[in-house]
Amino acid sequence: MPKDMPLSEITLRKYEKPYKTDKRELVKKICLSLGLLQPGDGRDVVVDIMLALIDASKTKARLSSDQIKLMAEEIRKKHSLEIKGLTESNVRRQLKRLRDLMIVEKSNNLYNLAEFEALDIIFKNKIENFLIPDIVARIKEYLSVVFDEKG
Repeated sequence: MPKDMPLSEITLRKYEKPYKTDKRELVKKICLSLGLLQPGDGRDVVVDIMLALIDASKTKARLSSDQIKLMAEEIRKKHSLEIKGLTESNVRRQLKRLRDLMIVEKSNNLYNLAEFEALDIIFKNKIENFLIPDIVARIKEYLSVVFDEKG
């Protein structure tokens, strides 16, 4: 593994308080806030993948990547959005990104939100209490070592 490859990473952004009632816009802000989507990026398929997983989580359904793709297509059609970006490889890539953030779990090629929990619980347990402290601790190690270096 190259020395400059991160073991884990997260981007966090702060936006205005939630005010829109459209669920897709709320999920889009979540994706932007977690660095899953870049500001101004028109390629927002990850939003529809998240929506599909959120909807499936209500019934504790586990979905294949094909099912997620079909659900995301329907969501995009409902919102009059282009279907491009929903290739099988891109859906799997977005699911991998969600798994890397511990938002999504995969078992037997089926996906679901982590432990079928609500997103705020997943964020608290997986990101806020686990991922962020680990990253902060490692940054502090670098800061401490660089301060102690003679140079």
